Amino acid sequence: MNNTHNLHDKRLADAWATLKAHSEKGLPLDLDPSRLAFADPEFLLRRETRGIRMQLELMKPDLEQRAHGIENTVVVFGSARFRSEEEAAALVAQADAAGDAVAAERWRRLARSSHYYEKARAFGKLVAQYSSDKEPEDKLFVCTGGGPGIMQAANRGAHEGGGISVGLAIALPMEEEANPYVTPALSFKFHYFAIRKMHFMMRAKALVAFPGGFGTLDELFEVITLVQTRKSKPVPIVLFGSAYWKKLIDFDFLVEEGVISPADVKLFEYVDAADDAWDAIKRFYKL
Repeated sequence: MNNTHNLHDKRLADAWATLKAHSEKGLPLDLDPSRLAFADPEFLLRRETRGIRMQLELMKPDLEQRAHGIENTVVVFGSARFRSEEEAAALVAQADAAGDAVAAERWRRLARSSHYYEKARAFGKLVAQYSSDKEPEDKLFVCTGGGPGIMQAANRGAHEGGGISVGLAIALPMEEEANPYVTPALSFKFHYFAIRKMHFMMRAKALVAFPGGFGTLDELFEVITLVQTRKSKPVPIVLFGSAYWKKLIDFDFLVEEGVISPADVKLFEYVDAADDAWDAIKRFYKL
């Protein structure tokens, strides 16, 4: 008997019906010792049950990705603030029409980077098209943080290439919903950054980092450190936008200061085109 989706069991149904009724009526969920533990938010949100919550965040996306044959991913990071060329132009025009000079300048500045959106979109499409006729074990799937900007672009490209893609969203005030191009069955939301990072790496066969801010840098250095320390198998690490990355981080200075080894700068490579990013991955795996 298949118990993996046994939500019609009367005991489970009753437990969730109680929660739903309270939610719909806007009633507070009072403490109730007789409520089933796994259907008791008051209990599950206690400090003492944090480990259980983290375990669930690790397990749920893992099981669902397995069920959909997601074993090998190409992880794409980058700024959530970039927009498509069309949308960026519209936002500049809207701010100009409203006489909002501050907003107009902000959108003009971001519009200069809209070409990265289009390149991430093209890259996502290349990955999906490659996998379209491959055996399940050889398929590669785009995986992003599920949000807007570069993440949306890569998911969008995969969608336009006829493929499915993964979105590992994080619960943040400015990013409540996943972008519309993530495959719905593969759209996950996390509370814990640490568990989300684990999921990025668990199936990653490559990392492509587009220009971005703190979040992008956090994820990039996490991967570089794991590979450098051999806690993770070597994977191609691609820095998209050579001028941006070389201006932002002087890796040669780190070598000169002796805080990293000369070999460490060979853990990644710079590219400026979607085809070049894809070629780097193909060379690494001899595809």
